[in-house]
Amino acid sequence: MKGGPARLLLALTLLWGTGCALLEEEPEDSLLVCRSDADCASNEVCFVDGCGDPGQDIVVEVTPNPALGLYAQDFPVGRLRAEQNLELFDKASLRGTTLRSTVPPASSTTTSRPYSEPLVVRAVGTSALIPGVARYHEATLVPDNGQWTLPVASGQYAVTVLAEDLLVPPMTNLGTVFPGEALALEWLLPAADAVVPVQGQLTGHGGAPLDADLSVEALDAELKSISQRVPVNRGTGAFALALPPVAASASTVLLRVTARDAGALLPQQTFTVDPSVPLPGPLELGDFGAPVRVSGRVVALDGRPVVAATVSIQGRVGGGGSFQSAVATTDEEGRFELRSLPSATESPLELVVVPPAGSTSGLTTSAAVVPREDTVLPDVVCVNRRVARGRLLQPDNVSPAAGVRLVVEPVDVVPGRLLPPNLASETLTDANGEYVLRLDPALYRLDVVPGENLPRVSRFVSVLPANDGSEQAVTAFALQRGRTLRGRVLSSTREPGVPPGLPFTSIRFYRVVNVEGRPSSVLLAQSVTDTLGRYTALLPVR
Repeated sequence: MKGGPARLLLALTLLWGTGCALLEEEPEDSLLVCRSDADCASNEVCFVDGCGDPGQDIVVEVTPNPALGLYAQDFPVGRLRAEQNLELFDKASLRGTTLRSTVPPASSTTTSRPYSEPLVVRAVGTSALIPGVARYHEATLVPDNGQWTLPVASGQYAVTVLAEDLLVPPMTNLGTVFPGEALALEWLLPAADAVVPVQGQLTGHGGAPLDADLSVEALDAELKSISQRVPVNRGTGAFALALPPVAASASTVLLRVTARDAGALLPQQTFTVDPSVPLPGPLELGDFGAPVRVSGRVVALDGRPVVAATVSIQGRVGGGGSFQSAVATTDEEGRFELRSLPSATESPLELVVVPPAGSTSGLTTSAAVVPREDTVLPDVVCVNRRVARGRLLQPDNVSPAAGVRLVVEPVDVVPGRLLPPNLASETLTDANGEYVLRLDPALYRLDVVPGENLPRVSRFVSVLPANDGSEQAVTAFALQRGRTLRGRVLSSTREPGVPPGLPFTSIRFYRVVNVEGRPSSVLLAQSVTDTLGRYTALLPVR
């Protein structure tokens, strides 16, 4: 795969639009629901989103060496061959230009100058081709006459520049970086006299001084940051923000105050202010009270203690702020102790309990009234996780698949429930190919990792709440036959005399699917090249 960005974009478009099958037969109508390959047409296999051609909708992500600035490149693969070399483009990058607006003298028409002071460049995004695969890059750079370059993975990004000077508002540009492409973006930072200044003072309840390390930032109506996060003077409570010129036309902005130390026992508080006029007086954090000790016990439905569960407390506190405690862990008797701020008079806090993976007890929330003194909460009785039971078959769709590893990961919520943390729940099928999982209500991706001779298989399972203790049956499904794919990862820009293969390169093959109306992706195979740049992967085939 060689060529410039224009040829690359054309090639990607053609590959993505057409795809190629592993077999030569004409495609037949596909089924949207299938249990095994036997349910599908002769040129299809049973994927998580129904029957499909195993040669279509496949995207490969290749990551050569992030330590050397060689980040992930992703692109569709066309006709899969038994020997499939992957030739990479040159590294992708962001090529930025930062300028600062100026007020020109009468004798000049120049309205900007290169901005060459230190700044942080933060690029946050996703793969442009593989839904759900995140991209993140951040670096502190000193532009050369306003110019800078940041190597990144291919993907679509929101790129924010934050000047070392806190009185320069952050600015964000959007763009998509393709493999081998240097995406040029330009930022025009506002002149010093064009920013909207917001100066003020923070105090405690009744104007008391705040002996704490705090920071403050401005947000727009969509809770996007429109200023840098600046420290509050610990002695005086004074702060100064610089907002972009567009804020002058806003009727209100939000000022969010947070503790600079994530473990501090202080609330987060938000104030609504008018940026066009000076603040009428100090911003008062309110009477949130002194920290107190909160202890209690976590038990299962049968009364036995739940050991090694994580416990935290969160919600509204006195004075109108919100609070999130540090996490405590239950001991052998199910007991925990943590420090919290008192709850607001009008509403309790929320206690969140997460038992460990494999526990019968599940994610449980309960109301916690925390007075302004050390308190012992009533026992927290955990709900049970729901038992999900299923069966895995061999590719013949008859024989049980015994001793196969299954891994589940929560990917989305079900209405009215929190998203469970990813506890890396996994199990093995028994001699009959049966498996049992204990899961909190959520939408899960179930990944089957059968070993070296068969490819990965994935299914999505919605675990629904059930207060009657009933089990949830997972429709039986079968493993798939695999096709061995071999090849080398090659560099199109290698220097003379250097071996063509890229060693220790990570390769991931994904299939792009639609799950409940949302684009998603499923990992089909992964591999790492050897010292000569060679790899072996196992993909499904009919």
